[in-house]
Amino acid sequence: MSALLVTGAALLGASAGWVAVPVGRSFVTVPAGDAPRRGAFALAGAVAFGGLAATRAADPALPALLLVAAVGLALAVTDVTALRLPDPLVGMVALGGGLGLTAATAATGEPRRLAVAAAGAALSFLGYALLALLPRARLGFGDVKLAAALGLPLGWLGWPALRLGLLLPHVLAGVAVLVLLAAGRVRRDTPVPFGPALLGGAWLAAVLT
Repeated sequence: MSALLVTGAALLGASAGWVAVPVGRSFVTVPAGDAPRRGAFALAGAVAFGGLAATRAADPALPALLLVAAVGLALAVTDVTALRLPDPLVGMVALGGGLGLTAATAATGEPRRLAVAAAGAALSFLGYALLALLPRARLGFGDVKLAAALGLPLGWLGWPALRLGLLLPHVLAGVAVLVLLAAGRVRRDTPVPFGPALLGGAWLAAVLT
């Protein structure tokens, strides 16, 4: 049953990644020739959904996590192509995740977890808002709002997941920038999207804790 669930989730994720490209492009203006490859996002979706199903199969929050991952794929498209995290998509992450976690809380009978989820969102917002206000900060308030939306499911999963989800995006972004600099793809002053690092860090925190 577990293998069947993971396979089904991976196929669903591949479909979500394939659809995420046109959905994300509908929210931003993409220069001609800069459209992301749908195959790459289909693969990312399969890995994201399959990983969550493999590690969170017994978790009542799995549907909420998959919904957040699906919208996150579209957000990755908008940030990679246009350096934007549109409010409607970020709002879908927050609303869909919140409703899904409310249902999961009702299933488990542990209202404390929903309170911790709300605290996780608040702490994520506060932490990233302070970082965005620092001199020469490269974080935008789209990143701050997405961090808060992702703090909700991470908080529901527990403090270790939240701590890891707050730390890992900076590690992932740093590694990505170093690789791009070494490859000559960017300069030190080139704007680099941070949304994919936020999403990737949250996913890793969910599957590793």
